[in-house]
Amino acid sequence: MADGQANSVRTNAARYAAVIIGLLVALAAFTVWNINTGSVHISVPDIARILFLKEGDSTQVGIVWNLRLPRICAAAVLGGGLALSGFLMQTFFGNPIAGPFVLGISSGSKLVVALVMIVALRYISFISSWMMVVAAFVGALIAMGFVLLAARSIRQMSMLLVAGIMISYICSAVTEFLITFAKDSDIVNLHGWSQGSFSGTKWDDVLVFSILVGVCLIGVFLLSKPISAYQMGESYAQSMGVNVKRFRVVLILLSSLIAGCVTAFAGPISFVGIAVPHLVKMLLKTAKPIVVIPCCFLGGAVFCLFCDYVARTAFAPTELSISTVTAIFGAPVVIWMLIRRHSGKL
Repeated sequence: MADGQANSVRTNAARYAAVIIGLLVALAAFTVWNINTGSVHISVPDIARILFLKEGDSTQVGIVWNLRLPRICAAAVLGGGLALSGFLMQTFFGNPIAGPFVLGISSGSKLVVALVMIVALRYISFISSWMMVVAAFVGALIAMGFVLLAARSIRQMSMLLVAGIMISYICSAVTEFLITFAKDSDIVNLHGWSQGSFSGTKWDDVLVFSILVGVCLIGVFLLSKPISAYQMGESYAQSMGVNVKRFRVVLILLSSLIAGCVTAFAGPISFVGIAVPHLVKMLLKTAKPIVVIPCCFLGGAVFCLFCDYVARTAFAPTELSISTVTAIFGAPVVIWMLIRRHSGKL
């Protein structure tokens, strides 16, 4: 019996290591692939010289350091954060189809951005990117505030999920009302942002969202033991000394902050937060947070780097929205997951 348990532990450890190494290799490969491919082709030796020595053709150096690397960082960090936010939401609701946007965070961000783009432009002639970021953050925090208020009086997780969806519908309805009275140019700008994109990312943006997502990642990792207890049920978590009420607030706060950060810098991006955690848990064959958390982050980074590559190159020079590509690859995963869950295989 002891030998069997030891073999099982070794097998699991080997699987976890293989998944993590595989994700790291895929992350490195997609990073090089994204730098290499574009309107200007850059060979792998040139990429190495540009990255490590900052030597080479000045045009290529500028393309790599000012255009492609910031975009790659955005796809990796924000994609990883979005997958992590999805894992937290699924843990919070105990539901594999819960995602970071079901609580109306993206709709709240879109609403405030619409207000800034449609209303503010009537009084000022220019809106900076930082104003857009602040607007998206404010919208995310407002939506999160309503959900937290609802959480005080709603005990059932399913009803809280419904409340979040209703908040999302209300925000979307108000946004559509504003668009009705907007100028055509404002509608085009809002539509472009609402589809999601990593393009146009600057190094100042990378610094800000890396700090925000990094702090949240550390916070989530420190909560791995309470999350593991919470997965076993609220009663079990309470018996293990977890303050369930406070834990819920922290969980939803972290998830909302990550999702709001993603929405602020890249716009709403669909299906990453639902599909990636499920795929990661399927590969690991476990739901242990201490393993799933880093793998979710790496998986989200790899998934978004791949989708961003497809968005840039599939119909070049026309670029697809990142949300369109993530939906193409993420939605079938969700449908397959629902079918397996209905058939009792999950």
